[in-house]
Amino acid sequence: MKKSNKAALFSALVFPGAGHIFVKKYVSAAILGGASLAALYLIIANMLERAQQIADKIVRGEVSLDVAAITEMLSRQPVGNDSQLLDVAWAVLIISWLIGIADSYRVGRAQDKTLIDN
Repeated sequence: MKKSNKAALFSALVFPGAGHIFVKKYVSAAILGGASLAALYLIIANMLERAQQIADKIVRGEVSLDVAAITEMLSRQPVGNDSQLLDVAWAVLIISWLIGIADSYRVGRAQDKTLIDN
């Protein structure tokens, strides 16, 4: 399998930046991986905070221990700054992933071409 295909698959299936590590482009890997990790941290932290708020309401008795009531609370969308922050975090994660795939393929393809020419 060509290096370009392996690099793109690493970025697509493992994590953004993994393909760049495979093609030995460590700075690009650190930038893409760092941006993705920061976005993922914000997303997970928000999810855990919402889960904790729901659990607290259940413990206090404000919400019954019923699947329908819990599902209804989970389906409420965050509002205000939380909503905007989550939207930006999701966008950063998706864009980093797509850039990681495309760029690692591009770099791998250039390295494949160099190997063929030599």
